[in-house]
Amino acid sequence: MLLLVLGIAPAIYATASDPADPPTERFLSRTERQHAYRATRHLKAANGDRRGWLVATTQYSAAAGFRYQITAGGGSDYIRTNVLKAVLDGERDMIALGEAARSTLARTNYTFQPNGIDAEGFANVLLTPRRKERSLISGVMFLRPDEAELVRLEGRLARNPSFWVKDVDIVRTYDRIGTVVVPVAVESKAHVRFLGAATFSMTYDYTEIDGRRVN
Repeated sequence: MLLLVLGIAPAIYATASDPADPPTERFLSRTERQHAYRATRHLKAANGDRRGWLVATTQYSAAAGFRYQITAGGGSDYIRTNVLKAVLDGERDMIALGEAARSTLARTNYTFQPNGIDAEGFANVLLTPRRKERSLISGVMFLRPDEAELVRLEGRLARNPSFWVKDVDIVRTYDRIGTVVVPVAVESKAHVRFLGAATFSMTYDYTEIDGRRVN
């Protein structure tokens, strides 16, 4: 006000918009939903000298929920039962209890901060969970700028899954199959108390999405 009284026009500073803003807003404007699918999953995990793997056929629909059937496996019984099968059971239970919406990439669960375009050409968006829950990730999501499609999600779980497992770092990879974007791989590293570092990976081979066969 004093500047105006003295007849001095205040300086106006333009704020440059972040190039990741438009794809971020376009991504968030879409309604994220779980697609019905059938897929074969390959799961592997290791902790010290113990290693195990499973192959499971999985399927999901809004009406039936998530179901799986283990078709092959090997390695440590402990890893197969307490890690790999536990992952599938946890996903089944979360969906059955209607908790899947609490982990979606939406403003109800996260705050989103556009953070420029990286050397790969992806729009980077910083994610801050609104709650300390083990289904949420503090990290970064990567979008294709032109399509505003999710490519990758990296970060650490906002809350440790249990007293025994802590510092869980996750990378989730997504890809377009047909007309939809779906998860295709998950990798994680964690620390298990008294047992040291542990690793986990899971890949998806889709055979059907939304009732349509996948080649």
